[in-house]
Amino acid sequence: MEAMDDSTPLARQLASENKRRKKLMGQPVPKPENTRVFTISNQKGGVGKTTTTVNIAAALAKAGMNVMVVDIDPQGNASTALGIEHHADVDSIYDVLIDDMPLADVVQQCPDLESLVCAPATIHLAGAEIELVSLVAREQRLRRAIDQYAEYREEQGLPRLDYIFIDCPPSLGLLTVNAFVAAREVLIPIQCEYYALEGLSQLLNNIAMIQKHLNAELVVSTILLTMYDGRTNLAAQVAQEVREHFPNEVLQAVVPRSVRISEAPSYQQTVISYDPSSTGALSYQEAAAEIAKKGAKRPA
Repeated sequence: MEAMDDSTPLARQLASENKRRKKLMGQPVPKPENTRVFTISNQKGGVGKTTTTVNIAAALAKAGMNVMVVDIDPQGNASTALGIEHHADVDSIYDVLIDDMPLADVVQQCPDLESLVCAPATIHLAGAEIELVSLVAREQRLRRAIDQYAEYREEQGLPRLDYIFIDCPPSLGLLTVNAFVAAREVLIPIQCEYYALEGLSQLLNNIAMIQKHLNAELVVSTILLTMYDGRTNLAAQVAQEVREHFPNEVLQAVVPRSVRISEAPSYQQTVISYDPSSTGALSYQEAAAEIAKKGAKRPA
């Protein structure tokens, strides 16, 4: 068989992806010393919050980490992508927040990955914002539930969770505030499009308020560029602008626009399970490995 002409765009892409895969396989993903709790947030909709949540979680689980996804978006898209039941009759994160049900009673095993579990969202969460208003310690309820679940796992002899990812709705209501209070780190997906930075200053102001009044430990540790289209000058300009604004937070890994990433949820899978050889899966595995390595360098 003749060697493929490496001057063609397709051949160059394939060669680049092979090189990236070899690099990824040659570098073990370090386990964190303590459980890392992330909130994935951006008040702008359609930036890939849920997609990022489930695929980073799946990539880390595939790399041998013990991971939990907490879905607090009433739409329940993260639950769908992980193949988790979340119809109205299922016990969910709503019951944890409103009725003090133990998190251990609602957590379900992801069918594709043994070390990945999910606390699902149901439609009942749509009314939770109003119901939370009158409850005691309304901003602390998710954090307390997560702490109790960590104690439960220890008592049961289960391995400690390495990562917890909380998928938020695209708004700053009490559900998102609960997520910010429960987390130590914020991961912000930013799409490489014209309005990329719109609303980001408001999000950062809101995080600063949470830091001041409710959770002094919270930091914006990670920014991930999503929906990158290498064929356009705009995407490159947006990526450069974001990197200039946030030189320490932006990951080198970039997630491209990808049909495979978009298709995977319709099969109740992450792209990591649906098409592990795709460019999208490779990009999310690179991002996950980079998050793990950055965390290993940070002081506990």
